[in-house]
Amino acid sequence: MRELTHLHGATLQPDGATCFSLWAPDARSVAVRLGDGSVHRMLHQDEGWYSVRVNCGAGTLYRFLIDDRLSVPDPASRYQPQGLEGPSCVVDPAAYPWQNSDWHGRPWHETVIYELHPAACGGFAGIRQQLAELRELGVTAIELMPVSQYPGRHNWGYDGVFPFAPQDSLGTPDELRDMIDTAHGLGLMVFMDVVYNHFGPQGNYLGDYASAFFDPLSNTPWGAAIDFSRPEVANFFLENALMWLIDYRIDGLRLDAVHAIGDDNFLRDLARRIRESVPDNRQIHLMLENENNQVSLLEAGYDAQWNDDGHHALHVLMTGEQESYYSDFARDTTIKLARCLREGFIYQGEVSRSGKSRGEPSGHLPPTAFILFLQNHDQIGNRALGERLVSLADHRAVRAALGLVLLCPMIPLLFMGEEWGCEQPFLFFTDHPPELGEAVREGRRREFADFSAFNDEAARQRIPDPNDPATFLASVPNREAANPTLVDDWRAYYRTLLQLRRAHIIPRLPGSESDGARILGEKAISACWRLGDGSRLRIDLNLSEHPVTVSAPEPGSTVIHDYRASLSKDAALLPGFSSRAVLDPAT
Repeated sequence: MRELTHLHGATLQPDGATCFSLWAPDARSVAVRLGDGSVHRMLHQDEGWYSVRVNCGAGTLYRFLIDDRLSVPDPASRYQPQGLEGPSCVVDPAAYPWQNSDWHGRPWHETVIYELHPAACGGFAGIRQQLAELRELGVTAIELMPVSQYPGRHNWGYDGVFPFAPQDSLGTPDELRDMIDTAHGLGLMVFMDVVYNHFGPQGNYLGDYASAFFDPLSNTPWGAAIDFSRPEVANFFLENALMWLIDYRIDGLRLDAVHAIGDDNFLRDLARRIRESVPDNRQIHLMLENENNQVSLLEAGYDAQWNDDGHHALHVLMTGEQESYYSDFARDTTIKLARCLREGFIYQGEVSRSGKSRGEPSGHLPPTAFILFLQNHDQIGNRALGERLVSLADHRAVRAALGLVLLCPMIPLLFMGEEWGCEQPFLFFTDHPPELGEAVREGRRREFADFSAFNDEAARQRIPDPNDPATFLASVPNREAANPTLVDDWRAYYRTLLQLRRAHIIPRLPGSESDGARILGEKAISACWRLGDGSRLRIDLNLSEHPVTVSAPEPGSTVIHDYRASLSKDAALLPGFSSRAVLDPAT
């Protein structure tokens, strides 16, 4: 990734002026038109860059004028106060008065992630109001689904068009900073989900004046692939990452679907440049979503990967579902789960349903290189009806599995609402103009045509319309409408498990490694880890209805968690739908 002298977008200068820069290699001329109507011609410089210095400051509205005919927002806009198609706004990143300037983050092994959708939580101000309660629950980091400017008022965020601009309907840039500042004051990290694999279908004009931004010979599931071999393109995304980490003091990034990026050199260089650019005294964490299970990237500056393999195995054991990607986990599921707990990834080069080998050997990585979960936005929202796990599985099985997910040495992730047993769906929703909205609706319904429950047209009509405002509203967690007794019971269970993690697991995590996993029976497993202080953690899990034989805790061991295990008078017999965590002292 070659260094460039140009910075994308509008950059405030020390004297209060603004430098406007745009990479537009296909343009014959470029000008910047300010909100007051004045037009300033930009100088054509090297390799397709256009720049001009204008005596204007923060709050100035502007658009770029390409070849005196096409008026477009800045692709590196820091704020779109009037939405996707409106003018861009000059922002002063140094103006916010940070209250927690001594915050340097937290070590990775202390991480307990709470993923949330910002609009469903009431925007930046609404999230801010929930932070104290999340800390009390035992969460140490919130992860925001993408907030970069997207079409309409509500959207999953993965159709973002302006990666540098916080979504206007969620709040202003400084309201985002205020939420982050408040989180830091409470000891909470804030992670950002960023999408570097494509741009959304509405409002992106890069192809009109910078076609070289894209690779004409390659595509992603969402459109033209981005050409990261171009230094101008690679630096666009590096600047974006550093903006979140430095200007907003975000504690880490989760890179969405990096398997669709197709340029491992870019990903390695991105991690290296981030590490070199952020002060050494800051704790910055980089996470991946990667279907390819590339251990080589986890050895090149990334802290961890979302472990979909582990989720899929647990989901199949609890629900019996075997369609779509769950078919890769339908056979020998308990054996596959054992491999996950022992070695991290399940697929480490084996052939998946795609007919291609997937993954790399991962057994040498620490367990904290894997993020484990029972639910997240994908695994709920990519279902046709958006059902949560508590609507699909026996609640006893869910609670037993939580004993594993929240106490094992992998990094746990929760999805908003699960901690109080939310049964509302989390659906796929958008806010597009009618024509694009109709295309998204029909595409969504075709996507499930091969599923047995939706293989006829009448059944597919039951799939909620993503563009209907009611679909978004149905996805907003409403704790007030739930049974308060069940809400309190679920919250108490999550809080207890996270208290146990904080007291017994987190202090011992650095230096942890697997100590094996064995099959107790169908849907039952016993997994062990040697923790950093030499103690030994064992978690026994039985997701079947029937009791299984297990080794009784040794004398001197401490049973730190027992869900239904004590129902059996024989400690060597693990009842159905139960879990137990045992800590053996260091030897």
